[in-house]
Amino acid sequence: MTVHTGRLTAPRRMLALALAALASLLVVSSAAATEHHPKGAFAPFADCPLSNPEVPLCTVATTSSGEFTIGKRTVPITKTITLQGGLKVIGETEEEELVAAEDGNTLSKTPQTVPGGLLGIVAPEFLPKWLQEIFNNFINEGLTGVTETTELAKSASSVRVDVENLLTETGTALKLPVKVKLNNAFLGSECYIGSSSNPVTLNLTTGETKPPEPNKPIHGAKGEIGFEEGGNIINLTGGSLVDNAFSAPGAHGCGGFLLELLVDPAINAELGLPSAAGHNTAILNGKLALASAEAVKASE
Repeated sequence: MTVHTGRLTAPRRMLALALAALASLLVVSSAAATEHHPKGAFAPFADCPLSNPEVPLCTVATTSSGEFTIGKRTVPITKTITLQGGLKVIGETEEEELVAAEDGNTLSKTPQTVPGGLLGIVAPEFLPKWLQEIFNNFINEGLTGVTETTELAKSASSVRVDVENLLTETGTALKLPVKVKLNNAFLGSECYIGSSSNPVTLNLTTGETKPPEPNKPIHGAKGEIGFEEGGNIINLTGGSLVDNAFSAPGAHGCGGFLLELLVDPAINAELGLPSAAGHNTAILNGKLALASAEAVKASE
């Protein structure tokens, strides 16, 4: 099966686009959805925007590990983030555009626990492991617990993928503008690092990064590829998108309208924000599946 989507055939283009879905980081609104019921191996692609004639490919991705470091805090990815939607060719360019899931559930809102919580306190390493776990659970839950949720700062159409860079593990493969929500009862509902006008812009690569000091170069990976349904589905495992050369603005909106003038500076001091390039890192690892939209429709 070969579907022409530009310069590359479907299997090659699907592989190139697969890692883009790792950044699992796209939250957008959607127009009225049309319900679809693909069957068998195509069932996971039920939320692909099949009603959009410009979408030749569907994707479902799970980011299951990695980390996100901004300033002084590193947040491990311990809860799986699911990303789903479509992939669209942009004219005659080498770039691709991500398209929101038809029902609007493009990215699962999966909060990740911030180690140390609001106070930044973690158990001393000299304690027995079981006691460290009890201590950390106490700090990371309740009033002192903080979670971090990464969201897209702009629409899905703002995401750009460079196919050649993705395949050859060179340069920027995925440009992704995000904002990070800090969740805690005291911080309120609008505590964010980054915004639509001032996002945290990730230039993710499957190759080697070139960060300023003190960060050192790190390397991503394309991952291993497998095929199902006669090549109509491509599974990619072991892929990794990385960036450790981005900057991050200060937090804003923390503590609610009446307290943000006091709380924002405190949060920025605790997290080390704003944080210049060379002090932040994003590593996104996971498993992805892509399918021909035509084949997904045919399975219904």
